[in-house]
Amino acid sequence: MSVLRGNNGPRYRHNPDASAPYETLTIDKLTPIIGAEIGGVDLSAALANRQMDEIHRALAENAVIFFRDQHLTPEQHLAFGRNFGALHIHPAAPHAPGHPELMIIRADKDSPRANGEGWHSDVSCDPEPPMGSILYIEQCPPNGGDTLFASMYAAYEALSDRMKAYLDGMTAVHDGEVAYRGTYKDLGIADKAVYPRAEHPVVRTHPVTGRKALYVNRGFTTRLLGVPRDESAAILEYLCDHAEDPLFQCRFRWTGNAVAFWDNRCVQHRAMWDYWPHTRSGFRVTVAGDRPV
Repeated sequence: MSVLRGNNGPRYRHNPDASAPYETLTIDKLTPIIGAEIGGVDLSAALANRQMDEIHRALAENAVIFFRDQHLTPEQHLAFGRNFGALHIHPAAPHAPGHPELMIIRADKDSPRANGEGWHSDVSCDPEPPMGSILYIEQCPPNGGDTLFASMYAAYEALSDRMKAYLDGMTAVHDGEVAYRGTYKDLGIADKAVYPRAEHPVVRTHPVTGRKALYVNRGFTTRLLGVPRDESAAILEYLCDHAEDPLFQCRFRWTGNAVAFWDNRCVQHRAMWDYWPHTRSGFRVTVAGDRPV
């Protein structure tokens, strides 16, 4: 695994056979395909270059990484996110006072819904969707509230050769209108005149690892372009069902003051709202990304 330097910090050339040990942190993989818990790191501190490089590497190799027993102020949460690039501002969701980049994540007994209940990739409707999301949960319910993550590398690689050929070069519409209009009304957030809408490749190449990932999701993708609407609906339904196969997933059981950092370019996720009337609360920092290719 060799370091590639770019505008957003260290990047890594993917090597699936890389077995070099980590020097500054520990790795406990959740599954062979996706997910790892990271130990030996205090995200509230100013991290040394070597440890930051290894966090970049862990994200590239595992697609989603988790840190337990962290205690972050809003400023420290934002500062950690900026190690990976400029920060993204959500087009619809409420944010912490004075911190537009710090999205509020909360569901309690009075909530009509919870954030991220369906499978999705964060804000894939943006022309330049987020690179990654860093969620810090401070308060957990006594049980439940897990988050599921699915590898879109694995989803793509499991497609038949004929389906891969069919999808090659195809684009799809990702529309924020259906996802966001009226969603935050109960929190006093007024709707915007328009929400982001973009066209992205159905299969994207990850800019760091060079691997191909399926890039459609049930939350935002509304139409495959270049084929009849009935064909689009049928293929899109198949792809979303396929992407949600448990074989491609890991599941994270939250504890108080834990952090999850996932790569939106190759991961979908779903938050389980199975803990009503209890409370799950925290904040999310999202790192800006590039236009998918």
